[in-house]
Amino acid sequence: MKAKMSGITKRWIKGTLMGISFLIIAVSVVVLIFVKNYYNNTVSMTLLSNDTDLLSTFFNVNSIKTDEDFYETSREYIENFESKDLMEVWIIDDRGKVILSSTGFAVTDNVEMPDYNMALTSPIGRGEWSGKYMTGEPVSTMTTVLPSREDKPIGAIRYIVSKRGINQRFAIVALIVMAVCLMSIGLVVASGLFFLKSIVRPISDINNIARRIAEGDYAARIKGYRQDDEIGELSKTINYMAEEIGSADKAKNDFISTISHELRTPLTAIKGWGETILQVCESDYALTKRGIEVIIGESRRLSGMVEELLDFSRMQDGRLIYNKEKIDVLAELDETIFIFKERALREGIELVYNSTDMPAPMMGDPGRIKQVFVNIIDNSFKYTEQGGKVTVLAEIVDSDLIITVSDTGCGISKEDLSKVKQKFYKANTSVRGSGIGLAVADEIVKKHGGELTVDSIVGLGTTVKISLPIEPVPLANNI
Repeated sequence: MKAKMSGITKRWIKGTLMGISFLIIAVSVVVLIFVKNYYNNTVSMTLLSNDTDLLSTFFNVNSIKTDEDFYETSREYIENFESKDLMEVWIIDDRGKVILSSTGFAVTDNVEMPDYNMALTSPIGRGEWSGKYMTGEPVSTMTTVLPSREDKPIGAIRYIVSKRGINQRFAIVALIVMAVCLMSIGLVVASGLFFLKSIVRPISDINNIARRIAEGDYAARIKGYRQDDEIGELSKTINYMAEEIGSADKAKNDFISTISHELRTPLTAIKGWGETILQVCESDYALTKRGIEVIIGESRRLSGMVEELLDFSRMQDGRLIYNKEKIDVLAELDETIFIFKERALREGIELVYNSTDMPAPMMGDPGRIKQVFVNIIDNSFKYTEQGGKVTVLAEIVDSDLIITVSDTGCGISKEDLSKVKQKFYKANTSVRGSGIGLAVADEIVKKHGGELTVDSIVGLGTTVKISLPIEPVPLANNI
């Protein structure tokens, strides 16, 4: 859990959770402020609803001549006041003394009335105040100055609304908003942790499997995750990567084993014939000559393998050099066929060659093109037994030269066919060869703008098709 908290989960808590929590709290605060202002505005509107023209009409200075008139009018106003159940009403005389209350109880003279003092100095003759009542109860008050007589107000009316019920309702709303806020954050935390668990655990498993693969356990696989999502795709990709790395590692080991054997064979022959020549060089000229020929042949074979390995290394690094010039591809193919004619007779394999009479000019590296032909035809001979047949067909189709090399050898299975152009891969390890010749040939053909394809049927043979783009030849040159 500690590792998880220091990774994705920790970043989620610092980023997403804190951001969402801040947003939820901010929205909750805005809602509470809105509700608070709504309640306060409701109270204000309730107080202001009493400041009507009826009030000025009721307390008409022309009908109020004496204090007794003011008192009687005030008593009549309170008796007819319709909102006594919502608020308390005080009548204040011109000396600032409360003479009547809608509750019927006398009001002490030392009560503070900030709104009354504000109303006396206000241009509109009205003042509002919110605070604690003399009993400690929260209230909102509004005082309205009555019409003046001889530039002096005849009195004032003070409305008092209790805010206890409003505060209680606001408290209930605040609790509900807080509960919704906490529930929302809790839901985000629960859903987020559940989602993170569905991500962190598979990623942890993937990390462990990847570490095992990095340490050389290519049989390690990610199992148990079946969701069709990005992590599922990542799991499949890593499993595929492990399989490919395992295959590549096996191919590498097979290559090392094969190349070691391929090098050992000519070296053994060279060493054996060298020792033989050392013993009989003065007494048996024919045997000495034969030994030197074998040594030269095996040295040439070693040189070819080393050159092939160097070409492959250069190809991997992008350092394979091409010295392109104007060549006739069919001329290079003719020379290659001539080289293999003697081998065909020696190994008892029928070599059939059919070619067009037209030239096939292109810009290419003659050495590399011939290397492709040698590698392909050599493979056909290696996998064809005595009495078999190798057929080479060259024809021009549109602007491409198509060269097809077919044999009647053992063939390649469908499983191996898709991998035969991969480096180090050998479908048949019992046959000599490094397993990189076809990969080099494919690369050379691609660099010349062509394509190399392989088709095969087990037990019937293999067909390699090489397609190379050539330059058009004018008809006049063909007469």
